[in-house]
Amino acid sequence: MTTAVAEKKGFTEQSFDAFLAARREPDWLTDLRRTAWKTFQQLPMPERRQEEWLRTDIRLLRLDNFGFPTETAGTSTHPALLAEGVELGGRTASLDGQLVHASLADAIAKRGVLFGSLSELAASHESLVRPLLTQRAIPSQTDKLAALQAAAWSAGTLLYVPRGVTIEQPLHIHSAMTAGAVDLGYTLVVLEEGAEATLLSETAGDEGSALHCGAIELYVGAGANLRYVNLQNWGRGTWHFAHQRGQVGRDATLQWTIGALGSRLAQVSQHVQLVGAGANVQVNGVMFTEGKQHLTYNTLQHHQAPSCRSDLLYKGGLQDASRLVWRGMIKVDKAAQKTDAYQRDDNLMLSDAARADSIPGLEIEADDVRCTHGATAGRVDDEQLFYAQARGLSRKEAARLIVSGFFQQVFDRITIDSVREALATAIDRRVREIG
Repeated sequence: MTTAVAEKKGFTEQSFDAFLAARREPDWLTDLRRTAWKTFQQLPMPERRQEEWLRTDIRLLRLDNFGFPTETAGTSTHPALLAEGVELGGRTASLDGQLVHASLADAIAKRGVLFGSLSELAASHESLVRPLLTQRAIPSQTDKLAALQAAAWSAGTLLYVPRGVTIEQPLHIHSAMTAGAVDLGYTLVVLEEGAEATLLSETAGDEGSALHCGAIELYVGAGANLRYVNLQNWGRGTWHFAHQRGQVGRDATLQWTIGALGSRLAQVSQHVQLVGAGANVQVNGVMFTEGKQHLTYNTLQHHQAPSCRSDLLYKGGLQDASRLVWRGMIKVDKAAQKTDAYQRDDNLMLSDAARADSIPGLEIEADDVRCTHGATAGRVDDEQLFYAQARGLSRKEAARLIVSGFFQQVFDRITIDSVREALATAIDRRVREIG
């Protein structure tokens, strides 16, 4: 197995050429990368004058301290938390921006399912992958960091499930980074009409400075059902930037659950597009921050077709001087009559120095809709603490119990027992550190 540690030479023309030469990809893919690279060179770094970046300060980020991955030996020592107690049908693993393992059960592969290196599958299944990469849901013009990811993505994973195929066992993606590394990961998921799958994806990292610019694109075809769980657990020195998109077709269902625990600073754009009549999307989020962590999540529920439903629930627990920012928007196009959309963000403050910003929004062009939103922020209830302490728990134990209960509403929305328990256990390990 090989992994990669980024050379600290900055993202230069020369190092980009060397990166491309080492990958030996098809010419059409190299051309796409070069086009995105030109955009990266032309765009300025994001600024706080831009609405999505208004509350995120990245002036301390120095891209010149990082560079493109280069080959070196190594293996990850970080455990796969979401895989504990779960019978998997396949898995991939990457370290420092390079894929080091990919496997898929024979019984699943024989049904036409593809799961593994996006770069390799782009070469072997060009007719499938090329149109997806040529017309990506996340354009490189979004911002400079998105352009960098589009130009130099590595450790890419593709999951493709053919029409009518159901995968009973969850699949798993594990991405890890060491100090000083760069991960430009890319997860691409395509479920054709009537397909069904569960995908678990998680990250982990050492505590030193590192950089992640990632992308997630989910395409859920008509009548398909995708359950996607994403646990962000990077090391505390990681700069984490991600653009995430989901497109949901007619009568299809997407349940998207995120857990956000790690990173020094995170700026995430999570958009779902309901493009087919009767599409149904549920977005769940659990966040727990401490120290001086800063996490910003910008969500969009975009209703483009009639009779669709979206339901977003985020819950955050904040310790010390950490900060959580959530900007949520429900956008309803004129054609999206009979829309039913809801968003809610609840935060539990565990410190006087912590700060939570909740900014819900509605942009509605249709007239036959039901769209609502809500946001709350509060502290641990003293009466609850007293009640728990009166039954023999210490104050720290009581606080941990209350925080775990606060998150339970999100866990209860996950329909697969083993997946629900694995995510709850991963979150609980961090909650135990309260106090």
